Amino acid sequence: MVHLPEIVLPAFLRERLAQGHPWVYRDHVPPNVRLPSGVWVAVRCGAWRGYALWDAEGPIALRIFSTRRPPDTIWLRDQLMRAWELRAPLRAAGITAYRWVFGEGDGLPGITIDRYGDFAVIQAYSVGACTLVDEVATMLARVDPTLRGVALRGSAGTRPAAYEDHRDAAPDGESGARLRTLHGEAPPREVVITEHGIRFAVALYAAQKTGLFLDQRENRRFVEGLAVGRTVLNCFAYTGGFALYALRGGARRVVSVDSGKGLAAATRHNLVLNNLDDGRHHFETADCFELLEQYAASGERFDLVILDPPSFARRKESRFAAQRAYARLNALGMRCVVPGGLLATASCTTQVGPEAFREALAAAGAIADRRLQIIHEAGQPLDHPAPAHFPEGRYLKFVVGRVEERV
Repeated sequence: MVHLPEIVLPAFLRERLAQGHPWVYRDHVPPNVRLPSGVWVAVRCGAWRGYALWDAEGPIALRIFSTRRPPDTIWLRDQLMRAWELRAPLRAAGITAYRWVFGEGDGLPGITIDRYGDFAVIQAYSVGACTLVDEVATMLARVDPTLRGVALRGSAGTRPAAYEDHRDAAPDGESGARLRTLHGEAPPREVVITEHGIRFAVALYAAQKTGLFLDQRENRRFVEGLAVGRTVLNCFAYTGGFALYALRGGARRVVSVDSGKGLAAATRHNLVLNNLDDGRHHFETADCFELLEQYAASGERFDLVILDPPSFARRKESRFAAQRAYARLNALGMRCVVPGGLLATASCTTQVGPEAFREALAAAGAIADRRLQIIHEAGQPLDHPAPAHFPEGRYLKFVVGRVEERV
């Protein structure tokens, strides 16, 4: 057996580590540890033992992968296979885009893998995790030989992909995020995927994240069941995901709003793909906060308002500011809902938990002088599993409520 460097941790961490939490922060590691990123280490905390990947930079020094044995090729294959088997119901349902590996949720801290049709896209969120991507790509192709290609978003260089801003050339000179082919073919400029019978054109080289917000898949379908006969305002629309489901569900009119460049055209393309370009949809390229304020002031009202904003906080210290932002946004949204209408609102901010999000919605009701009657709550779907021992993995909150005048 290869001898690994050993790191001894403070005793107060033992309970959390025994429960399975995969992170050890730098200020909990002895200051004399000097190792290059990507080195496997043995970790000891009292009677507890584990094996972790070391990162020389960033707040998280250790990401724990196993408590049984040092990870090797066989261990990695087994983890990827378990993740593959968990997603079998999605493939059986004809869904061709899903998160194949959800980092800590699937026992591979710092790595996510999204499947788009015949292609997989890997993202590494630490320098240490970057050292694993070539082996991961090889193993993905062995787990599923039908894959045509595996690519890395960003580069396995000296900085985590999550913190880089890639503007390297894409096929045909298209400006967008860099994808480096690791196995098989390079992904094409556009991949068309299917989700519950709805088709999306995913521009992998130009899109946020890895091309589509997969975590809202089931919430989009839930909104479809609410849409019949309603007028719908879809804020932070991106490429029209919620709008497509609302239109298929029989919405009378849908207005989508986003400030992103090119998103109106991308949404129109998706409408055409699904034969939904029938005049019921309008896209406003605008700041959602500003447009909501205009609608609220002018008396414009909708039967259903959807709010799916980006994260409002990247660090724990920003969580209170994030809660205030959610309160303000949802107060504006409530003011744009007809009495008795619905608000469907989401938060993907890890630092704002489910209870804190409900508190923000209560504050929003007070600001807007409205009463929100919650009728549905959900989180992320099957392909974004959240371990019980890792509450940070339970990041997505989705709430639907009836908005009523106060009496």
